[in-house]
Amino acid sequence: MSTETITVQQDVRTLRREAAETFRQRMGRQGTFVVRLLSSPGSGKTTLLEQTARQLRDDYSVGILVGDIATERDAQRLVPLAATAQITTGGACHLELPLVEKVLPRLGERRFDFLFVEDVGNLVCPASHDLGEHLRTLVLSTTEGDDKPGKYPKAFRTSQAVVINKTDLLPYVPFSIDRAMADARDVRGDLTFFPMCALHDDGVAAWCDYLVELRRQMLADATAASGAGE
Repeated sequence: MSTETITVQQDVRTLRREAAETFRQRMGRQGTFVVRLLSSPGSGKTTLLEQTARQLRDDYSVGILVGDIATERDAQRLVPLAATAQITTGGACHLELPLVEKVLPRLGERRFDFLFVEDVGNLVCPASHDLGEHLRTLVLSTTEGDDKPGKYPKAFRTSQAVVINKTDLLPYVPFSIDRAMADARDVRGDLTFFPMCALHDDGVAAWCDYLVELRRQMLADATAASGAGE
């Protein structure tokens, strides 16, 4: 009796891309616009989320997933402002979609207008992973220096928007907004920029208006696609 061995190989990266696209479409169909934040540690992601939740929560439902290697400190800051759940990786340098899908039910059964995913502070690993977001935003603080786009091009290339945070410190740090923006545009020419001081709620309104408009476009596109299919 002879035996035959059949080897079936599947590209893991392809499977991950397909899973991310499925999640993105599912969130879009239910009206949830998913925003993912990438940055180095200490850039002000959580402060930005605090201010964003304050501005959106009167008119929109907001859910937040917070990724960190350890502790629930960031999530504890956000709980009073929006439905929030912590994702603690225990050492992993980035979030992955299965973790997001596992923790998402902790926010309850409500379908949110906006779901924010704060990734682990890191400009390397997260850039290579699609979590099914509709918008990827990189938060760059003035205290980090204006050379980050050139040093970490993939993080900027895979993002659609850049928040330049802590502009209140510009008089005290060697950071040029023009130089940072030019460097980033060399990596990706269609980036949208939002200079702001999230701590003092300076410039956050323009960012929130941008999110609301992108969600409106997503809903309009879904309606148009549904009508075309009838």
